[in-house]
Amino acid sequence: MRVAAIDMGTNSTRLLVADVVDGRVEPVRRESQVTGLGRGVEISGQLSTEALESVFAATRDYLAIIGELGVADPFAFATSAARDADNSAAFIAELRERFGLQARILDGGEEAELTYLGARGGCGDGSTMIIDIGGGSTEIVVGSGAEAAFHASLQLGVVRHTERHLHTDPPQTNELESLSEDVGTAIEAALATSPGLRAGCGIAVAGTPAVLAAMDLGLDRIDHDRIEGHRLELATVQRLCSRLASLPLAERRGLRGMDPDRAPTIVAGVVILIKAMRAFALETITVSEHDILYGAAVRAAELHAAAAG
Repeated sequence: MRVAAIDMGTNSTRLLVADVVDGRVEPVRRESQVTGLGRGVEISGQLSTEALESVFAATRDYLAIIGELGVADPFAFATSAARDADNSAAFIAELRERFGLQARILDGGEEAELTYLGARGGCGDGSTMIIDIGGGSTEIVVGSGAEAAFHASLQLGVVRHTERHLHTDPPQTNELESLSEDVGTAIEAALATSPGLRAGCGIAVAGTPAVLAAMDLGLDRIDHDRIEGHRLELATVQRLCSRLASLPLAERRGLRGMDPDRAPTIVAGVVILIKAMRAFALETITVSEHDILYGAAVRAAELHAAAAG
């Protein structure tokens, strides 16, 4: 069954068109645009007009692609920025008015569930920690089978925590220390609800690990096929963090492997990844593109099958 999913996240608006057969997702088309829906939400509590128009423009492009590929009723959703903003209902109403798009805002539990559904199986049958570092929230899920044993949607995000802590270019030492402490405290508090929680391996999805993998492999840009399954050593992530944090934004944008649109927020993302790996005592983590969009594709196929039956 061919399905489509649109993820209107805090930092990026993304599309996946895929064929789903027996729960297996075979991508047909992937697109991503950094639209910055969450810019300023931490301060104002509002989705800005500029950010909304960026999301609407991306959505218009994606619906044209979806139509060309013969897909009906895309599974469209928004996440952390829309959860936090006071004007999110107006945003969803505008999507319906402009495009006839029935989008929904996922709560943290639903976001974590779809992340696990998309990424599970990447480490075999053992207990796996999956981390999805977003613009406004970070999902951490631990499981070893069809159901996750633990999930948490943390108020940690590359946009949110860049705006909260990193105000100079390049960041000052005290700003980085404040960022690290904030992230560590949030992760420790989440894990304190499940004492003894362990994971034998880890999977990292979303833009931050994709950029790190491209840099570690010496690629000119992110190549989805080449970064899939790449293993990042904690020592490598720490080294890249030091390098990225030491450079002004203009130089970060020009690094090999860097997505220039992610350069402003990449430092916060790398700090979140380091703190999560340390919390689970993971010396390596596997980079994957099998993220929440894959889970949304599986869910869309289930919904279409149920409607047809």
